Amino acid sequence: MIIGVIKETKEYENRVAMSPEVVKLTRKKGFEVIVESGAGERSFFSDQDYLNAGATIGTCKEALGADLVLKVNLATVAEISQMKENAGYISYMYAYQHPEILEAFNKKRITTFSMDAVPRISRAQKMDALSSQANLAGYKAVLLGANYLGKIFPLLMTASGTITPARVLIFGAGVAGLQAIATAKRLGAVVECTDVRPETKEQVESLGGRYLTVEGVEGVKTEGGYAREVSAEYLEKQQQLIREKIKEADLVITTALVMGKKSPILVTEDMVKSMKAGSVIVDMAVESGGNCAISEKNATVVKHGVTLVGESNLPSLLPVNASQLYATNISTLAFHLAGESGITLDLEDEITKGVLITHQGELVHAFTKQILSQ
Repeated sequence: MIIGVIKETKEYENRVAMSPEVVKLTRKKGFEVIVESGAGERSFFSDQDYLNAGATIGTCKEALGADLVLKVNLATVAEISQMKENAGYISYMYAYQHPEILEAFNKKRITTFSMDAVPRISRAQKMDALSSQANLAGYKAVLLGANYLGKIFPLLMTASGTITPARVLIFGAGVAGLQAIATAKRLGAVVECTDVRPETKEQVESLGGRYLTVEGVEGVKTEGGYAREVSAEYLEKQQQLIREKIKEADLVITTALVMGKKSPILVTEDMVKSMKAGSVIVDMAVESGGNCAISEKNATVVKHGVTLVGESNLPSLLPVNASQLYATNISTLAFHLAGESGITLDLEDEITKGVLITHQGELVHAFTKQILSQ
């Protein structure tokens, strides 16, 4: 079976779907690997690195002609047109947002699997690209915030006087939020965190953060580890709580996402106006609409004296590690789904059923069908 890896063409993307180290492992398992020339250069992997690992270096067309194509971002219609009929394909898809791409896959009867649909169960942890990339994103968000902040994070006692520690407020205690807490604490900041799931309180406190509790209302509905829905009453109470806290914050990091929906607005323009001059907001949800009402995608701007950082692809700013981790995630899933002779689908398997999007010319993923039918 031949696996193809092509160069990412999406703007601001520096990652690659397979690292040379993972190519070496893939070859040991009996797969052939074709890597498009230059695919790894923005992750600092040269063509020679891939050749040394046992891959063949080819053109984009040759890599797209493989039995199984691996990417980070969703394929374009032009790329799909060059793929073989009945081939396999794996990448982040967020399929419910791209019905026209699903149609292109189905016309060629390509069997597709989505990395953002990996179920959050213990057996699938090594395939969980959302978590591996969010971990890096949480770390980088703190460093970006520290870079734009005009003061240091830690308490510093000097002959010239005492510098008080920076105050960091984090929205969301998922993988990204928890890593942000840990990173900000290591840098010496005072860290507070709010999350719609009360069960995260222990995790926040274990990392040295203070958990801000929203009293008197039910939290969030979750499914499979993902937030699904927050009541309007909860959001109102949460905003009342953070309205005072945000005035004290030097750095605010927002991470709140709702699967299949636009990100909730947690920081209003009035809240930004109430913040201290020189404060910083890093909006990690800007790709899906943003948690701050006035942040801008792929831009860093100053509004009302506050710096708003809207990087949509934080893991891509750490392309070496991000590609290494993603390569492990996607190859583990590929090995689960395929053998030397091709892809074998066990539709009774929870992982396979969870990630399978299109098969034999039809959309088969239940959640995607539900969203697209609304």
